[in-house]
Order: sequence, then structure tokens, then C-alpha cells
Amino acid sequence: MINKLITRIKETNAPIVVGLDPMMKFVPEYIKKAAFAEYGETLEGAAEAIWQYNKGIVDAIYDLVPAVKPQVAMYEQFGIPGMVVFKKTVDYCKEKGLIVIGDIKRGDIGSTSEAYAVGHLGKVQVGSRSYYGFDEDFVTVNPYLGSDGVNPFVKICKEEKKGIFVLVKTSNPSSGEFQDQLVGGRPLYELVGEKVAAWGADCMGDSYSYVGAVVGATYPEQGKVLRKVMPKAFILVPGYGAQGGKGADLVHFFNEDGLGAIINSSRGIIAAYQQEKYAQFGEQNYADASRAAVLDMREDIAQALAAR
Repeated sequence: MINKLITRIKETNAPIVVGLDPMMKFVPEYIKKAAFAEYGETLEGAAEAIWQYNKGIVDAIYDLVPAVKPQVAMYEQFGIPGMVVFKKTVDYCKEKGLIVIGDIKRGDIGSTSEAYAVGHLGKVQVGSRSYYGFDEDFVTVNPYLGSDGVNPFVKICKEEKKGIFVLVKTSNPSSGEFQDQLVGGRPLYELVGEKVAAWGADCMGDSYSYVGAVVGATYPEQGKVLRKVMPKAFILVPGYGAQGGKGADLVHFFNEDGLGAIINSSRGIIAAYQQEKYAQFGEQNYADASRAAVLDMREDIAQALAAR
């Protein structure tokens, strides 16, 4: 799957992943009104609104980007109906040729991580038959329980030719409370980066590993260091746009081949119509605003890479 991701990045000339992180405040009123008319102001009504909203965005951007990243919490908050829409979204995106990164941030003791890995990347055995659960192409993984929590994901990656992105240096402001702590004179995130490189060493695609890393755009200097620590790991970079990251901050996340990173933008794209820059589209044309935001982001990244 890492080879397919690289191929799609080259085809679209867009090292971009769109974060499908829906919140009700992002959903245009006309979509909510229609969903509530059918299902009432219920969890089912909210889930239907989220589904229609997602579908509009995907239809508008699927030809521009290689991948999407649905954040599972945004669906879990609506209970079982929300999780049904999560699965519908995964399947619909794959039908459109998009690679799906499930932003699940799982990581637990060995047996529990194995169940998470099976449920999201692999097949679960039911009697004599086996079935895919959510069936994403990649997922995000929390490494802070150590190798016990990560190895089950690596095993499934090898079996299914899928991938993971391990949290190394996250984009949130308080990430340094733990991730920047010095261990033997070095920040913890560097040690985690070394483990990512080790986990991925025997789990390689043609040029990059199935085991990637998450490093926030809001920490470009750390990104420069971690790019060297993990030369064969693809880096998923959140924090572009709404969290303050911009194209000029991103160049150090890429290798000299122009690959090695994929940049995420979530509400900066999916709620673009609510920004002043794209307000002329209006909520009826929210998906067209999302498309325009993707095109602007692609140009910003391309200019930054050309100038480095």
C-alpha cells in the first residue's frame, strides 16, 4: 500500500491527505435540515447529515488528492450510527480510488492491539470464514505502550501489505509535556523515531517502509531532525492550515527525491466555505470551496518545495 500511496502522490502531484473530521458545526444547514426531516434530531439524523456532507466533499476532491484521513472520534461521538457512517465513508472513498488512513491512534497491550489491528487493517475469523472489519489502508498508532502495542500492527501490515503511521511528535501545543522530555540527554521523540525506523526496517515497500510516522507541521525544526532519523519512513504531517502550518514549514519533512511526506489538512479544507477567503461559495457550494482550498494548498506546497 505504501507503493500505491507514492504512485498516487506522483499522479496527482499532491502530497496531500484531506482529514475527514466532520463536526455538526461544519455541516451546512440545508444538509442538517434534510437529515433531521427524515430521521429527526437523533443520532441517526446526525449521522445521515455527516454522511451527506462527507459524500459531497469526496465527490469534489477525489481526483485532486491521493488520500483521505477520517478521524474516528468524530464518528464515535454519534454512537453506532456514527460508526456505520465511518465505515460507509471508508468504503465510498476506496470506491473513488482514494487511499484511506484511519486516524484511530490505537495502541494497547499485545492482545488488545492485535484486536485493533485485525479490526481496522486485517481480517477477523468467524468460524470457517474471515471478514474485513473497517478495512482502512493505513491507521495511526500510539507507541507509548512500547513494542507490545505496535508489533501486532506491523504483523498485519506484512500480511495485508498495508501500513501504519506511528505518533512521534504531534502537532498539539502540549505535546512537549512528554514528547520533549530528555532521556539520556535526547528528547523522547527522537528515541521514538529510532524505534519507528527499526520497526520499519524489515517491513519495506520498494523505497519506503510500511511503518511511517506522525510529525506535526507546527514543529518544523524537529521535523528536520526526524527526517534524518527515519530516512525510509513516510511522514504524515498534521497541523497545516487551521493549526498554523504553511508550505514553507514543510520542506524539511521531504527527502531529496521530493517524496517522504504527506501533509494533512482537515477543517481548513472541509470547512473552507466558513473561511473569509472562500466565503463567496456559500454553504450551498461548500464542496466547491473545499476543492478550491485543495488547489490552493497544492500550489502552496509545490511553491515551497520548488524554492528550497
